[in-house]
Amino acid sequence: MKTPVIGVMMLFSLTVLNAQGPNPPEINEKQEVKQVIETFFDGFHKQDSMIMKSTLADKVVLQTTGRNREGKTMFRTEEVSKLISSITSIPDSVSFQEKLTSFSIQVDRTMANAWVGYEFWFNDSFSHCGINSFQLINFDGEWKIIYLIDTRGRAGCLEE
Repeated sequence: MKTPVIGVMMLFSLTVLNAQGPNPPEINEKQEVKQVIETFFDGFHKQDSMIMKSTLADKVVLQTTGRNREGKTMFRTEEVSKLISSITSIPDSVSFQEKLTSFSIQVDRTMANAWVGYEFWFNDSFSHCGINSFQLINFDGEWKIIYLIDTRGRAGCLEE
């Protein structure tokens, strides 16, 4: 009597494990997500729209939040095409750099979130800092950015 019960339990266990689907090691997926973000910023700094677009899904939501001079919270949605055209049209006489200062990445199956600290420098002078929060989807083996929101501010940025 024990043999059929054990057999049913083993079959059930295999079915449950198989239903979960393959999940590659999380550490590799985190590195893949980080690479997509670094590639986006590589294109950003090179002012290369093709590199930036290669990391983006077809429809991307781009938002920003911070406080205005009066201390009121501001929040706006921007068009990705406007961001790309504004970056690619910056004259060579202007230098800019978004320094990525930290990464915290979580992955679950086909979705990832990356919380990325940054400092923005304009003509070698500090401008502002904040967090970029990226949402990515793995489209059949290829991570793409679907959502980006950032915070912007000046207080507490360059503290050690």
